[in-house]
Amino acid sequence: MSILEWLVALLAVAGSLFVLLGSVALVKLPDFYTRLHGPTKATTLGLGALVLASMAYFNFVKAELSLQQLLIALFLFITAPITAHMLIKAALHLKLAATKQTAGKDKAGL
Repeated sequence: MSILEWLVALLAVAGSLFVLLGSVALVKLPDFYTRLHGPTKATTLGLGALVLASMAYFNFVKAELSLQQLLIALFLFITAPITAHMLIKAALHLKLAATKQTAGKDKAGL
């Protein structure tokens, strides 16, 4: 196996692990604020690594320039934080309660 194949495999495995970790965080974390953190990181890190693996494979192994994958990565990196920010603002507007572990004693973080 060449170094490029190892890189593609490493990026694919790392991306898959980040997506799995984000899915587990969505189920296991106690409240909305912490549940939102896991899938957002899974999108930016996990899917970003998977798209990079796909770009490396198709650009170097298949010798095809794929700008569509670059646009997908750009779209994911821009929309995930904006979506999370809007969801948090909506939760704060609705005064959605947080658990005591999340909010702290004085809720200064909210």
